[in-house]
Amino acid sequence: MIKNIFSKTDIERLGQVIDGNKMFVLTCHAGPDGDALGSTLGMAHYLQALGKEAVVIVPDAYPDFLAWMPGSQEIVRFDKYGEKAGLMIAMADVIMAMDYNALSRVDDMGALIEKAKAVKVLVDHHLHPDAFCDISFSYPQLSSTCEVVFRLVMAMGGYDRLTKQACECLYAGVMTDTGNFSYGPCTQELYLIVSMLMQKEINKDRIYNKVFNNYSEGRLRLMGYVLYEKMRVFPEEHAALITLSREEMKRFDFNKGDTEGLVNIPLQMKGIYFSAFLREDTEKDVIRVSLRSQGTFPCNKFAAKYFNGGGHLNASGGQYDGTLQGAIGVFEEALKEFPRP
Repeated sequence: MIKNIFSKTDIERLGQVIDGNKMFVLTCHAGPDGDALGSTLGMAHYLQALGKEAVVIVPDAYPDFLAWMPGSQEIVRFDKYGEKAGLMIAMADVIMAMDYNALSRVDDMGALIEKAKAVKVLVDHHLHPDAFCDISFSYPQLSSTCEVVFRLVMAMGGYDRLTKQACECLYAGVMTDTGNFSYGPCTQELYLIVSMLMQKEINKDRIYNKVFNNYSEGRLRLMGYVLYEKMRVFPEEHAALITLSREEMKRFDFNKGDTEGLVNIPLQMKGIYFSAFLREDTEKDVIRVSLRSQGTFPCNKFAAKYFNGGGHLNASGGQYDGTLQGAIGVFEEALKEFPRP
């Protein structure tokens, strides 16, 4: 059995919100990853199975290797169809914030969501959520927002209403946010959840291939370039660093999602417990920071102290407002100051 971790009051309130409303808008953070898209689409499928109108609006583009997800064809992109998306947000009875903890994570959509009169529901697993929702289901101890969604459905007695399409989306989110179950809180109950998703006849091997074996030639060549030319190893600190500029990404016909997972590769080396990836944003003058670790090295504290970010113990992110060289300098100094992994 899956243990119910939610309060009876919160589940009853959520049930009342779902039963008493018709028009739902589901949103996720900018630069959607597998968990963001999987949790948002998975919840949308569940609501649609209950006879609700559920529209998914995302701030911007998502990677091509996630375009197979059932329902992705109906997603409304705010950066392309802002007027339409804004009207839907204004008309919504309920707005669900999926996989983000602050309105700043949804860029320009944030102001519209804040102004909307809809009931707002947070479903997330990131630390330190802002208080912008009426009901909050924030569980950083869980592997993914997709796991939170599944547990919510179970707590409401809705497992039978979960369609195969919903389960495919939820499985993909759990799989990607744990690096195919190689890091994060992969508990005994998480594997039980996976088995219950598989009871809906999802094909886990097909999902794996769609996500991890569906890259472009440019992505593979970029990976080779990164490993040979751009990876620096700091043996004494048991750490590694990868950096990429906009010009370097252009050389390899960069597409959204092509750098996904690169930060994990150095952790395959013996004796490396901390990996960082710094890259210039393709649209904004900021440096995107991704951090991964093994064991007890706290990526989240490193991200919070040096890169205005946060996240989980072994997987965190942030950003640096400056040049790539400036970010590299901060990282090098931080390695000297921060307790070694």
